[in-house]
Amino acid sequence: MFRRILTLAILALLADGAARAFAEDQGPAEKLLPEVKKLVDVFAAMESEAADPVDPDTALYQGAIPGMLRTLDPHSSFFDPGQFQQLQQMERSEQKGFGSIVSVLPGRVIVLQTLPGTPSAKAGLSAGDEIVGINNIPISRLEFEQLVQILMEARQHEVSLDVARPGAARLERIVMSPELVESPSVDRAFTVAPGIGYLRVTGFEEATGKLIQESIEKLGGAALQGLVLDLRNNPGGAVQSALETASLFLKADQVVFSIRGRGAEPQEVRVPKLAHSYEFPIAVLVNEKTASASEILSGALQDHERAVILGEPSYGKGLVQQVYTLSGGSGLALTIAFYFTPSGRSIQKPLGGGGQLGESIVTARGPFKTDAGREVRGGGGIQPDETILPPAPTRLRAALDASGVLTSFAGEYLRAHDVSADFEITPELLDDFKIYCSQHSIQPSVGEWSVEREWVQSRLKQEVVSLKFGVAKGDEIELRRDPVVQGAITALQSRR
Repeated sequence: MFRRILTLAILALLADGAARAFAEDQGPAEKLLPEVKKLVDVFAAMESEAADPVDPDTALYQGAIPGMLRTLDPHSSFFDPGQFQQLQQMERSEQKGFGSIVSVLPGRVIVLQTLPGTPSAKAGLSAGDEIVGINNIPISRLEFEQLVQILMEARQHEVSLDVARPGAARLERIVMSPELVESPSVDRAFTVAPGIGYLRVTGFEEATGKLIQESIEKLGGAALQGLVLDLRNNPGGAVQSALETASLFLKADQVVFSIRGRGAEPQEVRVPKLAHSYEFPIAVLVNEKTASASEILSGALQDHERAVILGEPSYGKGLVQQVYTLSGGSGLALTIAFYFTPSGRSIQKPLGGGGQLGESIVTARGPFKTDAGREVRGGGGIQPDETILPPAPTRLRAALDASGVLTSFAGEYLRAHDVSADFEITPELLDDFKIYCSQHSIQPSVGEWSVEREWVQSRLKQEVVSLKFGVAKGDEIELRRDPVVQGAITALQSRR
């Protein structure tokens, strides 16, 4: 009786359809039954003979079923009832926070900006304030990883902050409750060079395509001479949003991506026939954290010779997954197919991890060619047309960023001076900063200071502008000195 009950329970967990087939003596279950019997025999032996008691839920949910999925690919996952409930809650959750942008350093949290109408602004937090305690926990005693974890957890509940205000002798206690805070997926849009716009897209959500179009129109619309589309650190999101974005740049009926898998006919997804696209040249920036929908868009623009791709090879995640609700409140996320660029390149890197599912599909070899006949590399991810690596951090840059002296000096300067939008760092101000660094035990050699002088000047201006006019304005300064952005500007100017 025990074995019969356990057999039916396992079949129900594996798939409700298989259980029904077993009851009706249909073919699929007859093939499965001998293998399930082996599993039942192993569990029966464990249950009766093992030195420690065997918990059925642990044996099935953490052992047998995950082990079976590992033979497929690293991304197919089984969720026990508790885990599946948490997954569903996360999918329904709304983003809450306090509406402040902070600089997180080892042992320090400095406020850079508070957004209007948010809990931080209502509580009186302002740029330059330093948060020294969270819920009676001194920040200075925390390791960096602990600090980041506490900041993430604090966004979910009411929080008590101990704040050191510039020029104040005593700490101030502030209590805030998180609220829904909008975080647009197009978070930076400005003119980076004459006639050239810059957009940074942090993810692909339902409204992203519309936001990109609205941002382009504000920057000049069809009159733009070029666009830098920054997809670095963009993990992807809604594939439909990537399709809408591609439709802004590709011609009607061009292929954006295709889907291939074992269980269905290959499918091509094209630009809608009524789409009207921009014609200015595009440069797309990618790195090792550019993934999924971002890679679908990048690959389509590259294959159709619509954009030049710069930066580092992308992540390589091109899975089509389906989430199934199983009996008993459990769930299954199963890889059912893969995404491919218009030229036939697999976006998904070879799966590895012992899995075999789709391996012959994602490792298909080229040659892969763009519309103009130019060969592009396959093998997973998007390979840039021009590889540009971020600059390696120097000892002085690392010391200045980790110590927080740039932000603290900028705050002190702003308390004594008013600055305008055309503010620049003078040689005298740079000398004052060098003395300030020395007072905080940062004493670079003459050679180090000479080599890094231009970078220090730009970073100091960025901090002053961020505290005075907002982080977005400060980011513009940083991005203009970014070598990948500079490479994109050069590429666009050569294509005019």
